[in-house]
Amino acid sequence: SPLSEFAALAFEHGYSVAAPDALVLWEAQFGDFINGAQIVVDQFVVSGRSKWGQTSRLTLLLPHGYEGNGPEHSSARLERFLQLAAQENIRVANVTTAAQFFHLLRRQALDATARPLVVMTPKGLLRLKQATSTVDDLALGSFQPVLDEPKDDHRTVKRLILCSGKIYYDIAGHEVRGLASTVAVARIELLYPFPVDPVAGLVASYPELREIVWAQEEPQNMGAWRSIRHRLDEAAANAPHVESVQYVGRPWRASPSEGYPTFHHREQDRIVREALGVRGS
Repeated sequence: SPLSEFAALAFEHGYSVAAPDALVLWEAQFGDFINGAQIVVDQFVVSGRSKWGQTSRLTLLLPHGYEGNGPEHSSARLERFLQLAAQENIRVANVTTAAQFFHLLRRQALDATARPLVVMTPKGLLRLKQATSTVDDLALGSFQPVLDEPKDDHRTVKRLILCSGKIYYDIAGHEVRGLASTVAVARIELLYPFPVDPVAGLVASYPELREIVWAQEEPQNMGAWRSIRHRLDEAAANAPHVESVQYVGRPWRASPSEGYPTFHHREQDRIVREALGVRGS
């Protein structure tokens, strides 16, 4: 059979419309394969409800994460989906634990309001021990659009790093994380519709907070930054003690990522250290 993402996704979309009670999932081998099916996304998945009142539960699982595999296997073009998201036409998520993934898919199947769902699914989290969940998390938990870092005393935090997806584990597990005692790291698991109230509540829970940092792996003209920056500014504006909202990530680039593993690891290390505010080699 031909390697045609256009044909595969068109079929899955049609099936999901014809069988509205089914949870139809299409997984790309790598996230960038969505490039070959972009016409289906533009013409049907994101605009069908507005044009024809047609929607579905179609779920796209797109491996997305910077792991040194080069520009063709790093990006599912998250920024495209966020640019196309409006009028609550789709849902876009980048979850970080097994329980979050389970509850997200369960909610997608059971939610009375059917909408297409786009999930960034980094391959690096498939076997990552820190991303596993307990049986209780699976049986008794629910999907959380925002995950705060467990910290005994929020009053000691001056800088809050907000991120989404795999980079959380790069930051939380970095060798210099312990040197940033006044820094907390939180995850935004649902990027659209943006969880306005949970993020505002998160920011307000840190009474001595001075800085909000958005950290991402993607270049500044890609990823979530440009789509959610106004939301972060709103959260900061409602917390008078917050003085700034900053971006940390790759600079503007024409290509999604580096082509050499050495350069990739060097850049990842720079991003994490800058986000934590810890310099050095």
